[in-house]
Amino acid sequence: MSHSTQTIHDKEFEIFIDEPTIQKRIEEIAGQINQDYAGRHPLFLCILNGAFMFASDLIKYLKFFPEISFIKVASYQGLGSTGQIKSLIGLHEEISGRDVVIIEDIIDSGLTIESILKQLKDKKAKSIRLASLLFKPDAFKGSYTVDYKGFEIPNAFVVGYGMDYDGIGRNLPDIYQLKA
Repeated sequence: MSHSTQTIHDKEFEIFIDEPTIQKRIEEIAGQINQDYAGRHPLFLCILNGAFMFASDLIKYLKFFPEISFIKVASYQGLGSTGQIKSLIGLHEEISGRDVVIIEDIIDSGLTIESILKQLKDKKAKSIRLASLLFKPDAFKGSYTVDYKGFEIPNAFVVGYGMDYDGIGRNLPDIYQLKA
């Protein structure tokens, strides 16, 4: 059951996007992907840890048999980005000549994805598209396009639906933002 507020560690968060709204938008994104990749078999690359819930729900709505793999990178510590990408688990699939769809939970500065895009281009991916549940246009410093956006949000810290605050809160079915 959803609560209007959640206390995690030393911070209070208030509900921002509820689960039914999230699920409706994911189904719409999957519809776009189904059209764009009809008759093709892209590799979906889920960015761990945060994107696992989004990836799981998105894949359920696809009308083809996608291949899915996982890469783990980190750029957060506490409430802010460290600005440094730490690749923890590498990419092992053959990328050359493949269509790749990156699944990310949130794009704020865009530094994490910038690093991943470079690696995929170096590996000669046929095409690369990006699906992100959340996008913070005010924080974005990247020069690439987010092809499938769930929600544009203000530059506030969020938790829930896979996203955490120092390791806690990923299991919340709704998305909460830091209370002002």
